[in-house]
Amino acid sequence: MKTLTSTDELQAFCEAAAQHEYVTVDTEFLRERTYYSKLCLIQLAFAGDGENDAVLVDPLADGISLEPLYELFRNENVVKVFHAARQDLEIFWVDAQVFPKPLFDTQVAAMVCGFGEQAGYETLVRKIVKQGLDKTSRFTDWSRRPLSEAQKTYALADVTHLRKIYEFLAAELNKSGRSHWVAEELQVLTDPETYDIKPEDAWKRVKTRTNSGKFLAVVRELAAFREIYAQSNNVPRNRVFKDDALVELASTKPRSGGELGGSRLLLREARKGAIAEGILEAVAQGVACPADKHPKMDRSKEKLQVNPALADLLRVLLKAKTEAEGVAAKLIAPSADLDAIAAGMRDVPALSGWRREVFGADALRLCEGEIGLAAKGQDVMVVEL
Repeated sequence: MKTLTSTDELQAFCEAAAQHEYVTVDTEFLRERTYYSKLCLIQLAFAGDGENDAVLVDPLADGISLEPLYELFRNENVVKVFHAARQDLEIFWVDAQVFPKPLFDTQVAAMVCGFGEQAGYETLVRKIVKQGLDKTSRFTDWSRRPLSEAQKTYALADVTHLRKIYEFLAAELNKSGRSHWVAEELQVLTDPETYDIKPEDAWKRVKTRTNSGKFLAVVRELAAFREIYAQSNNVPRNRVFKDDALVELASTKPRSGGELGGSRLLLREARKGAIAEGILEAVAQGVACPADKHPKMDRSKEKLQVNPALADLLRVLLKAKTEAEGVAAKLIAPSADLDAIAAGMRDVPALSGWRREVFGADALRLCEGEIGLAAKGQDVMVVEL
């Protein structure tokens, strides 16, 4: 197997790939010790079974530029095929502000084609390619060089098998007329907002049951400081301080280094230096925040007046529709969305786009009393009222 270590080699492969209908792509990366993923390996393949049709690209090689690959990503005549693409796309967006277009995600396509929820790559290889995968190299350190032959074999299999999976799923989508379903699902993956982590919104990910505006104002400032510090220093946010320590700090509101030192949950490294100074400043800003600027938790869904009987009927309808269509139920509507519909909410994903075609339109008719459900043998039928 070939490993590309220079820009010229990558350029030659990408020019060859540009002559094909599609190219399969995967990455290996590390994120345990950094805020941003560290790209360690790229795997590429195009249609064929020749020795040069699938390669590894070493992004850590001295002097290599990934611009030839990004140019291929911009080439809209070549479909870029990934499996579970979100983390891969985040790497390329952060590095070069580029998204592969057009994009095809086999995990999304598999759910649309009836392979269940969150269909894993190993499952698709087994069911479509009729082969097994050796996963022993899955959790190795991909930043170390040289890579072992076992690592290379494992990595390359992630794009060589993907060729047959893509061809199978693309054919299934064309037969069923569901290609636009997948395209609609992938829009969020190629939206910069998906990967734009705004420090001022970081507090919304912190779990707390407290509704106090004063408390949440401190949480907001602490979470924003932590996000900015983590991004600036490229360290995981939990290495700055963890959520439980953040909530503790918002409760105790330390005003000095001495008070900060009394924290039970704060990491020792965070009790001094720039982190300690940032914590104290964030707490002070949160405490000084005027009441009209206090953040508020979105508790709207918790207060929904859900009609439990209608919610149960919607679950039966969803099960009937997904079984008839051969598509994963979770892809259409999670349980919380069904409760929201039963409570009268209409700004729900299940009621728009392709989901409306499959389920949403009849869900609304069920809510309005225009249709009912009836059992016929093992099947559930929609009955006009």
